Amino acid sequence: MSGPLSVRSRARLKGVHPALVAVVEAAVARSPVDFMITEGLRSPERQAALVQAGASRTLRSRHLSGHAVDVAALVDGQVRWDWPLYGRIASAFKAAAVELKTPIVWGGDWKSLRDGPHFELDRRSFP
Repeated sequence: MSGPLSVRSRARLKGVHPALVAVVEAAVARSPVDFMITEGLRSPERQAALVQAGASRTLRSRHLSGHAVDVAALVDGQVRWDWPLYGRIASAFKAAAVELKTPIVWGGDWKSLRDGPHFELDRRSFP
């Protein structure tokens, strides 16, 4: 089980939809892999810079409305990008979402441009 969210992670949740914040908090309590929030709400300028850098392919990101978060896995206090870690974190997010009846989408389930660190509220329930 992970520890509680850090002060830095909580600050990065500012402006994020309360339903997603609740999923994050429930997920961190049950995740076998500790994680931190790297980004939540983004400005249009930040999103445009990410598209220009090739780190995103859309100017219509769910981050712009506070409906998405990105996480980073922490192992012994160090950020790790090993793909299997994100599947384990995703399992905790998905279980938390079911428990809270809050539909989410994991970027790791996308068919193209799979994005393991990305979680967002499902557009069908949270337009």
